[in-house]
Amino acid sequence: MSSSFGTNLRIQIFGQSHSKALGIVIDGLPAGIEPDMERIQSWLRRRSPGQSATASPRKEADVPDILSGLSDGRTCGAPLCAVLYNQDARSQDYDDFRHVPRPGHADFTAFVKTGGANDYRGGGHYSGRLMAPLVFAGALCAQLLEEEGIAIGAHIASIGPVEDAPFDPVHATEGQLKAAQEARFPTLDPHAGEEMEKHILDASARNDSVGGIVECCILGLPPGLGDPIFDGLENRIAAAVFGIPAVKGVEFGAGFDAALSAGSVNNDAFYYDGDRVRTRTNHNGGILGGHATGMPVLFRAAFKPTPSIGLEQESVDLTTGKPARITVRGRHDPCVVPRAVPCVEAAAAVAVYDLLLGGKR
Repeated sequence: MSSSFGTNLRIQIFGQSHSKALGIVIDGLPAGIEPDMERIQSWLRRRSPGQSATASPRKEADVPDILSGLSDGRTCGAPLCAVLYNQDARSQDYDDFRHVPRPGHADFTAFVKTGGANDYRGGGHYSGRLMAPLVFAGALCAQLLEEEGIAIGAHIASIGPVEDAPFDPVHATEGQLKAAQEARFPTLDPHAGEEMEKHILDASARNDSVGGIVECCILGLPPGLGDPIFDGLENRIAAAVFGIPAVKGVEFGAGFDAALSAGSVNNDAFYYDGDRVRTRTNHNGGILGGHATGMPVLFRAAFKPTPSIGLEQESVDLTTGKPARITVRGRHDPCVVPRAVPCVEAAAAVAVYDLLLGGKR
């Protein structure tokens, strides 16, 4: 099973939703770096469950335990290994799903892949719980990217029919990025956030769920970062973001709307701003030919509704070969999008830092 990513910075995520612990091994970090553990913890806190009515009530401290890779608080050149212990798992909630796969989950495909040996508890290795180690790595990479003048931030673009104000594709600022990160609910418009929360709670009251879209912005990338044909900036970011469970689509810049446009509209005209080349518009999301243009890099990730819902659904019994009915009980997010925001930031940070390291070596 491949749960690794990266060429210059290589990460490997391990563990299961209900195993003793889960964690990450990061290889390729430069020696002499002092991780800002308080900042890393703040990122993990944004992803952690049990903090609002719109999230799973499962309580996990998610305090990373660094097993290796540091000496006197600094990276020493050895692979850095961090683990986060599972402290509030309730495996009995999943007894009914051992042989009856939950619709919308990886239960069936994991059962087939492993010949029935998969860990079905909480989705096992396929759970969104595995994003906590990714957020650890992303928070560390974001710290290193900031030292290079690169900032990453995301917000909820929409949940159901409720939309937030978008990032300005040409003039986005670090202040906007930080405002969304520091908000109680990660939107640029507080009123939109309130309406989104109501929409989520309404779905939860019906024992149902909703999905949404996360918009991410990256500022300060040097023009030319990225490589054709399969190592382009879009390719690498998309690959990392698709590692987040529930992501079903990624688009850059105008995305699919570009297909409805004309070249005269979609092309971003160049001009000189002092000695710097910029574009009047940013329909291409700050990327051309797989390379950063120097403009803000903008992309959006679409998340499906949480598949764990309290309504009865059709399934099958994989041991008897007969139809079955299933109702998913337990503790689940009625919408994964609010807690997915730091996961999208983390995926982008890991992908960008991996590419940046490649340009230095």
